[in-house]
Amino acid sequence: MHIHHLALRVRDFEKSLHFYQTLTELKIHTQFSANGDSIAYLQNASGETQLELIGMPEGETVKASGMFLCFGTEDIAEAHERAVLHGMNPSDIRQPEPDARYFYVYDPDGLSVQVREYR
Repeated sequence: MHIHHLALRVRDFEKSLHFYQTLTELKIHTQFSANGDSIAYLQNASGETQLELIGMPEGETVKASGMFLCFGTEDIAEAHERAVLHGMNPSDIRQPEPDARYFYVYDPDGLSVQVREYR
C-alpha cells in the first residue's frame, strides 16, 4: 500500500496553484471544475507524487497544527532561492546533521511546508 495522493482544500485556488507549482515544480496533470469547485492534480514527471488542490473559498480548509508536508529536492539552494525570489519568506536553510538540509515555508492557507534535500 502507498499514498496515492494528498488532497488539500484551499481558499484561493489560483494562489495555491501558483504556490505549489512554483515551490515544488509539480506540473498540472488534470484540472477541472466540479460542483462549482476548482480542482487540480499536480504531479512530478514520474507520477509517483501527486497533490490534489480543491478550491473551496467558502468551505473548510486544512487546519494542520502540529504537522507539515515535506517535499524532497536534489538542490536545496536552488529551491530556497526560488522561494525567496517568489516572496514565499522561507526560513533559513537548516542542517542539524550531515545528511539533513531543509527549510520551511507556509502555503497561502498557513500550512507548513518543508523542502528537504536528500542525498
